Amino acid sequence: MSWGTELWDQFDNLEKHTQWGIDTLEKCIKFVKERTEIELSYAKQLRNLSKKYQPKKNSKEEEEYKYTSCKAFISTLNEMNDYAGQHEVISENMASQIIVDLARYVQELKQERKSNFHDGRKAQQHIETCWKQLESSKRRFERDCKEADRAQQYFEKMDADINVTKADVEKARQQAQIRHQMAEDSKADYSSILQKFNHEQHEYYHTHIPNIFQKIQEMEERRIVRIGESMKTYAEVDRQVIPIIGKCLDGIVKAAESIDQKNDSQLVIEAYKSGFEPPGDIEFEDYTQPMKRTVSDNSLSNSRGEGKPDLKFGGKSKGKLWPFIKKNKLMSLLTSPHQPPPPPPASASPSAVPNGPQSPKQQKEPLSHRFNEFMTSKPKIHCFRSLKRGLSLKLGATPEDFSNLPPEQRRKKLQQKVDELNKEIQKEMDQRDAITKMKDVYLKNPQMGDPASLDHKLAEVSQNIEKLRLETQKFEAWLAEVEGRLPARSEQARRQSGLYDSQNPPTVNNCAQDRESPDGSYTEEQSQESEVKVLATDFDDEFDDEEPLPAIGTCKALYTFEGQNEGTISVAEGETLYVIEEDKGDGWTRIRRNEDEEGYVPTSYVEVCLDKNAKDS
Repeated sequence: MSWGTELWDQFDNLEKHTQWGIDTLEKCIKFVKERTEIELSYAKQLRNLSKKYQPKKNSKEEEEYKYTSCKAFISTLNEMNDYAGQHEVISENMASQIIVDLARYVQELKQERKSNFHDGRKAQQHIETCWKQLESSKRRFERDCKEADRAQQYFEKMDADINVTKADVEKARQQAQIRHQMAEDSKADYSSILQKFNHEQHEYYHTHIPNIFQKIQEMEERRIVRIGESMKTYAEVDRQVIPIIGKCLDGIVKAAESIDQKNDSQLVIEAYKSGFEPPGDIEFEDYTQPMKRTVSDNSLSNSRGEGKPDLKFGGKSKGKLWPFIKKNKLMSLLTSPHQPPPPPPASASPSAVPNGPQSPKQQKEPLSHRFNEFMTSKPKIHCFRSLKRGLSLKLGATPEDFSNLPPEQRRKKLQQKVDELNKEIQKEMDQRDAITKMKDVYLKNPQMGDPASLDHKLAEVSQNIEKLRLETQKFEAWLAEVEGRLPARSEQARRQSGLYDSQNPPTVNNCAQDRESPDGSYTEEQSQESEVKVLATDFDDEFDDEEPLPAIGTCKALYTFEGQNEGTISVAEGETLYVIEEDKGDGWTRIRRNEDEEGYVPTSYVEVCLDKNAKDS
């Protein structure tokens, strides 16, 4: 089966077919090229997708990825990034192993095809030239034969005519002979050219064209083989990355299997555990007995002098009810009792009492006036330390010792800070060791450098180490303090904590009660609820010492008063107490029984005797 013998007369069709084969090869190249572009685009989109969902550095989102489920998600993103890399490998291999080779082969194929068909056309032109020569000699031979025949007929006519001279007859005879000789020459030339043409035609159809067509057939078969090889390479390029893609998928499965829901639950505990203990039981308050009322733990005038260590759990917690303060708790603490004071008993006549008490005013001043009075009243400023701490947190100034956080979270932050400082110390020590070794080298080999040039750097590193150690000691001291104040796990530690509270009763004040967390800091609720727009710098350091308000006089109870409202205090008739704040026009006077128990009573229920010097001051 050969194109040279079977398709000897299909030169033009073979030319069209080979051109179609080259177009097909170029179409395959274009297909693979578009596939590589798709792979690159897909890989780019996968990388962008992986990058989009990666946690941002130094952000809150990065801290959330400590859970095993989030770590598995990060591993999935990383595996997808590697997965995208394999698609890039597919694109690169297809471009280098298929597109480049086929493009080069197409150029070679075009040159070979052009050369073969050029030889074919040259052979065609040669045979056509031989054919034209044969036709020309044939026509000349035919013309010469006709001329010789006419010359012979003319001679015979002249020879038969008696009227023609002998000279004319001889001339006609010579002309006929010349024509016959020319015809013979044309015959010989035609015969020679015919033999040559037959030889050239035989060579053309049996040698030249078969050889040319055979080359074209081999060229076409090589093209077909190359297409098949390219298809195999196309599949192999994909097959080569399948194991790596399988490893990526196995990594995703392994990451999914590494998810530990129990561990994540424990991390939630570590992240949000405050370290506080639940509040204790609230004492029963009996209102049926006409005796002195026992103030409950959630009252402003919580009596800490009567010895109730069973309600105290350590630190500065006043009954452990501070997490449940209502939103209007702060404002209620900033004012005197909400209701107007009750009138004195009818049995007693106010006029019979010396310096008879004035009748209390029934109209209550606006809350804003009370608040302004609170902000400007000098005796009440001693309780601004907690308020200052809360306002500083609201203004974004985080304390260096993290005192704004609950104990457990504060401990974690301090521990983290200590670890960071230790790493910095180790880094500086490594640098110092390196400088020391370099200095030793300089001492042994002075030509390498001056050892004295390293003294300044060595002193600077040593100074940095000392600063970091001092900083570490400071944070370690805070950490030890926090760890010592955390609720103990054993019963013995709880008893020790209760004993410490009973021996060190915290100071009561009307605006810090139930507003400080057990570690002495503001809770998140109070920092959000407070609308006081006062800069933290407006508070002087003199207010940091929470001392009791000084007494400005004494008073004697004219009647028995059972303080049932929040902020009031119960008094018995004839009892003598200290006055720490006189009536501001609302009918209430603030008094103190002892160092720990104070509150408001109706001004009309007591006889007030103010100290003149204290009043003037």
